[in-house]
Parts: sequence; C-alpha cells; structure tokens
Amino acid sequence: MPHLRPFTRRSLLGAVAVAAASALALTGCAGEGSTGQAKAAGTLNIDFATYNPLSLVIKDQGWLEASLKDQGVTVNWVQSAGSNKANEALRSGAIDVGSTAGSAALLARSNSSPIKTIDIFSQPEWAALVVPAESSITSVADLKGKSVAATKGTDPYFFLLQALEQAGLKPGDVTVENLQHADGRTALENGSVQAWSGLDPIMAGAEQKGAKLFYRNLDFNTYGFLNATESFLKDKPELAQTVVNAYEKARAWAAANPDKTAEILAKVAGLDPAVAKTVILERSNLDVAPAPGEAQRKVLEKIGPTFVETGDVKTQKQIDDAVASLLDDSLVKKADPSAVKDS
Repeated sequence: MPHLRPFTRRSLLGAVAVAAASALALTGCAGEGSTGQAKAAGTLNIDFATYNPLSLVIKDQGWLEASLKDQGVTVNWVQSAGSNKANEALRSGAIDVGSTAGSAALLARSNSSPIKTIDIFSQPEWAALVVPAESSITSVADLKGKSVAATKGTDPYFFLLQALEQAGLKPGDVTVENLQHADGRTALENGSVQAWSGLDPIMAGAEQKGAKLFYRNLDFNTYGFLNATESFLKDKPELAQTVVNAYEKARAWAAANPDKTAEILAKVAGLDPAVAKTVILERSNLDVAPAPGEAQRKVLEKIGPTFVETGDVKTQKQIDDAVASLLDDSLVKKADPSAVKDS
C-alpha cells in the first residue's frame, strides 16, 4: 500500500473522491434534479461535488454570490454525483462549469463534448479497489471471475481498467456492475458484488466501517479538472474569469483552514468528521499548479489508448485531437483571487 503523503498547509484536500451520493441529502441545495431547470440569461450554472472540496468552500463562503450580485447574475448551484453526471450536465448545457476527473474530461472531449478544462483543482488519491472486511480477495488477480461495482465514465472505472491490465487481466475477465458511486458501496455491503472500485469521500466512509482498500496506486488517479462549455467561455469570458478567481481564492483558504474545510465536507456529505479529515488531510493534494498544462497532458496521453481498447472512443485520432484541444490555461494565468468579494 503506497505511503500516504503527509499533510502540509499547502497540501490538503486534493481530490476528494467523487460524488456525493444520491443518497446523501443536502438541505437547501440544488440536487441533480436541478439540471433540468431552464437557464436564465443572468444565471451562472455551476456544480458542486464532494469530490471537489474547493467547490464546497466557494459555495459555503458565498463568494460568487457576493461578487456577481452587482452584475445582476444569479448563482445556481447544481450537485454532481460523479464525473459522469457532471459531463452529462455540461453536454446538455444544464451547467456552464463542472468538475470531473481528468480521465472523464478527456473521454467527454474525445466524444465531441464541447468543453475546455480551465483549472486544476486537485491531484488526489481518490480511487482504490475495495472489498468487505471478511473477503479473501487480496490482489487484483483475485478479481478474475468476480463482480465489481464501478461507475463508468469516472476515475474509479478507469482505475479498475488500469489495475486489471497491470495484473494481466482483461475487462472481460470481471463482471462490471455499472453503479453510481454510493450505490456501488451499498452493493458491496449487501453482497451484490464482490468488490468495488470506490471513490472518496464515500470510500473513506466505507473504510471506517471495516471495508478494506486492498489495491491502491496513486499513479492511476488522474487530476481534478474544472471544465467549462466552449459557449460559456466565448459568450461570458468575464464570468468565467470570476469563477477561476474564486477557485484560486478557495485554494488558499482551504490550505490555511484545513479543519474548516473538513467540517464543510462532513456537513455536505453527511460524513463523520474524522472521515472527512482523512479525506482532506491524507488523500488530497491542493498543492498543485492550477494551470492545465504538460503534467495533465502526459496523464491524458497515457490513459487515452485505454478508451480505444475498451470501445469508449472509436479512434486514437479522436483522443489525440481531444488532448490537443482540451486544456486552456488562459484564465488561470490571469487569476486574481483578491477580486473575489467576501460575503
């Protein structure tokens, strides 16, 4: 099991795993059902997700509302329960800005979703392979012939594919049950599947209850990507800049306030405070260059061929074109956190 990186003031949170489950109730927050709402002309439609703690900080602190009030812009927060849900909302135009894993952003762009990555919000260790406490499974090779829950189109799914390949197995050697992250945990706990490719913070909650993270590999986790639709970037560049400014303010705030960041996560995700601290302090990394660039490009080039092999993308050319066009560092280069107003 890889050694967990120690937490520092500039190294916390990073990717909390994906997807505050549909089962997690959020009082007074827009849920996934909000993605069907019609967009008002003066509305910023932006997601929040438990795998993206910076989004939770921004929402909790009310910075976007305070900064955009004088412009007559209303902020509509929409929960993303996973990268796949964020991609669906971006493609449909239900949100302007959404957070995904890097692998999921590449998959979407490769399949013609008109998105750009405008900020890197984390470099997390948010996915791992999980079994019940009493399971005899101790290695990836042991998964042959077994049923594994995973959310297709998200980092845990691609984590599973990479782990299988490394162990000399093919995707067809296991039965993948395509379940949203929280449902995957439930299926593991009730015995419907024998393993789960999990995502924090849901995974950390399962671990606290006795589940075992039997395979971890930091290199198989892709970065946390903040994405925006091309139409939003073209039509409302000033608004897009405000969003990135807020993210950079949140990055500094979270680094200076790790305990408060964990409290916010615990409240939104319905987690035990100790579990939230584990996610923020031990399996996260905010001390990452926010400008999308060469580091992310290398990761995408590595994962890309897997999409073609599994049939998720038809050709390698689609992958190459997506890698070449997805990343946009222009807003981060101009980011001014001081321009964001306190609520």
